[in-house]
Amino acid sequence: MCGILAVLGVVDNSQLKRARIIELSRRLRHRGPDWSGLHSYQDCYLAHQRLAIVDPTSGDQPLYNEDKTVIVT
Repeated sequence: MCGILAVLGVVDNSQLKRARIIELSRRLRHRGPDWSGLHSYQDCYLAHQRLAIVDPTSGDQPLYNEDKTVIVT
């Protein structure tokens, strides 16, 4: 079980807003305490908490395609 958080349409990209999004992601830690990640681009934030059940070494997220135009968490 893992946790995913997406925040779209962020108008205020201040450090305070980023800290709030990180705090929201931490609240999902019980769903995946093994690894966490955060990606932000323009007005979009993607965060996740990972529970490493299978292949813990290759499960780092978010995942990117070769030219980083597609991001998956």
